[in-house]
Amino acid sequence: MQTYSLPQTNPDSVVLLQITDTHLFADAAGSLLGVATRDSFHAVLDAVDTAARPFDAVVATGDISQDHSQQSYQRFCDGIARWSQPCFWLPGNHDYQPSMTAVLPSPQIKPCQQVLAGVHWQVILLDSQVQGVPHGELSPAQLSMLDQALAAHPERHTLVLLHHHPLEAGSAWLDQHKLHNAEAFWLVVDKYPQVKAILCGHIHQELDRLCRGVRVLATPSTCIQFLPDSHDFALDPQNPGWRYLELTNQGEVITQVSRIAGEQFQPQFDAGGY
Repeated sequence: MQTYSLPQTNPDSVVLLQITDTHLFADAAGSLLGVATRDSFHAVLDAVDTAARPFDAVVATGDISQDHSQQSYQRFCDGIARWSQPCFWLPGNHDYQPSMTAVLPSPQIKPCQQVLAGVHWQVILLDSQVQGVPHGELSPAQLSMLDQALAAHPERHTLVLLHHHPLEAGSAWLDQHKLHNAEAFWLVVDKYPQVKAILCGHIHQELDRLCRGVRVLATPSTCIQFLPDSHDFALDPQNPGWRYLELTNQGEVITQVSRIAGEQFQPQFDAGGY
């Protein structure tokens, strides 16, 4: 397991910026259901700059690329290069891991599975990708790694990251593509009371729910949004967004979703899927 030590710049907390589901293309004009994903990604980055909120690191929770190209991952690297903070990423169902790793080593992206964040927290990054299908699953090796990382640091509050949601979000079409062995995941988490929250991508919408005593969070995409509580595929007119997470020394997760303003990234609402 690769580990990275993230310094704590604020004595009271560590702040993470989550960016997820960018769906970038090699082509700068590439679009997903009518949304130019490079432009919406950069609009989010610009809005983060405008907000001027300090953060210690970026976490990118999968579906970084839409076309599997090395150039799409380079576009992500080039976009976040405006900042000096490190970035930790993990794959989603749309990602192609050989192209992901081809852009490494990178000055910012740290290919690790465990981040020791300051003195009080650890962040564990899991790979829930099942190649060629949209649903997720954690391999025995991934579950073992999670178990070992939690057992090794009982004194650290823990945030667990993975792409696929480990509970039903409320949309039938999306929930068939959730983490399929979620019960095996929860059986590990249940053993460790230091797990405070689980952070996902994948569902292109805001989620904040308590499951088995643990907070489960998901975050808007930087491009298209999926309509919550929709039985069939449906798009949401809400704007692209991102999430801040403040991890306090006392084990609290203070979090906020923000979205860009305007109406320039409206998708093709008559789309039946993607």
